Amino acid sequence: MIPTDFLFSQQKVTSNLFNIEVQKKANHYKSHTNFFQSALFFIEEEWDSTLVYSAKYINTSVHDTAIQNYAHYFRGYSFKEKRMFDQAEKEFSLISPKFEFSFLVKKRLGVIALEKSEFRKAITYLEPLTKLEEGQYAYINKSSVFQNLGLCYLHIKEFKNAELYLIEYAKLQEKQKDTLKLIDAYGSIANLYYEQYKDDLAIPYFKKAYQLSTNTKNFETKELTSLNMAVVEENRKDFARALKYRKEYEKWKDSLNDQNKIYEVAQIEKEFAVKQKQQEVNLLEAENKAKIQERNSLLYSVITLIILLGVTFYFYKEKIKTNKIVLAQKERLDALNATKDKLFSIVSHDLRSSVNALKTSNSNLLDNLESKNLNALESALQSNSAIVNGAYSLLDNLLHWALLQTKQSYFQIEKVRLFFIVEQVAFNFMPLMKEKGLTFKNSVLKTEKVFADQESLKIILRNLLDNAIKFSKTEDSISIYIESSKLGYCDLIVEDSGLGMSKSKLEELLKDTSELAKKEHEDIIGTGLGLQLCKTYIAKNNGRFSIESTLGKGTKMIVSLPKTIKNG
Repeated sequence: MIPTDFLFSQQKVTSNLFNIEVQKKANHYKSHTNFFQSALFFIEEEWDSTLVYSAKYINTSVHDTAIQNYAHYFRGYSFKEKRMFDQAEKEFSLISPKFEFSFLVKKRLGVIALEKSEFRKAITYLEPLTKLEEGQYAYINKSSVFQNLGLCYLHIKEFKNAELYLIEYAKLQEKQKDTLKLIDAYGSIANLYYEQYKDDLAIPYFKKAYQLSTNTKNFETKELTSLNMAVVEENRKDFARALKYRKEYEKWKDSLNDQNKIYEVAQIEKEFAVKQKQQEVNLLEAENKAKIQERNSLLYSVITLIILLGVTFYFYKEKIKTNKIVLAQKERLDALNATKDKLFSIVSHDLRSSVNALKTSNSNLLDNLESKNLNALESALQSNSAIVNGAYSLLDNLLHWALLQTKQSYFQIEKVRLFFIVEQVAFNFMPLMKEKGLTFKNSVLKTEKVFADQESLKIILRNLLDNAIKFSKTEDSISIYIESSKLGYCDLIVEDSGLGMSKSKLEELLKDTSELAKKEHEDIIGTGLGLQLCKTYIAKNNGRFSIESTLGKGTKMIVSLPKTIKNG
């Protein structure tokens, strides 16, 4: 059997046209940084970097369909070049059939199938490429398509199809006048016929290949064609000619070995010259090192001294900083302890007052029950209700304050409608306002929305409305309404026409401090904890808090909440 050298010629595109198109796409979509980088690395054939940046682009949340296919093509081609064929097939399969270079995708899949010796699968990808438009062959080597199809059919023993494609491959090489590829084409055709024992058809092609090889300087080609002719003549029993071709074969084989040896000798000489130069460099470096070492010894001493001084200064500064932190923490702890003590004192006092008032009221309630004085009974029950509501509000605020201090409160900012929250909170206070003879109005529009945590907003409104009721007189009015702010905020205002407050009291309430406010009206139950709670929750909602008040004329509590979501 004649030696065969089946060449699965996976030639690159005949020009750099595809890379030019890639460069255009990269420049056009320069704002997509990861795609731009992957395209540049693809052109430079840096496959690992291409895979990294194309993956970064594909994994982003925003994709542009115009370049998505390119990213998958870069990955498929890179995996193919790294001989990771399964991954390459997976990436190529993700490319849309409408991709403008889908014929290149088929070519790459055909090449992968050939590499995996899946010849029938390769044929399904390669055969459609024989019917492309001429302009598309600028991006693909037409002759290699026919060559590979011929060799695929040869491997699966479908000789008729193999002959058709290999002859077409030879015709294309004759037009292109590529001697080495034409020799390969003739050799492939000759082996096709020889495998079918059609020596009379095979031998002319072996001769053509041999004759063309005499005009080349490629020793491997000369060696192969001479060996093929020697085997042909041996099979024809013409041993004289066979011996002649054998001698030529040995000659070209020796020449190829000599060529390799010359290259090896050249490499050795080059390495020897490099070593000599390196020795000279090493000698000069040794001399320089001696001078540098002498010069640097003093410099190292100076640097060491500077470092020691720097380290000493650094630790001195750190000690001062640590002392300041410890002192600040101590002051804050003292302030928190003072607040805690004050809180416990006020809360216990107010709870005790509430319980005593409830005890006295219950005693009156029993007396009036015996005498069946219904008017007095109703008054006592209303009094009990007010006392219980005040105590409940105090305990509720205390609970939320404790949750905030221990960071256990759940908090989620979302878009909420203010009208319904105001209605819900106000509904719970209606009996209390009716009992006190107060008029209430909710003027918030149903369409008004803000970004806030719903539960904490309810706590804020509940405390502000509770304060408004506490500090209002009989037949006063309370209203809740909205004013728009120019800075993207919505001002939610709780206004009452009650007792109001002095300027000094107003300044004390607005101070950014964790201390509890002092009572201005001793006959009204309250610790100031509710207002501290409001200020904390407003800050957590990215809002702002302000108060406008005139003593004897009423108070405005203003909560400014954002209309848009705040990042960070």
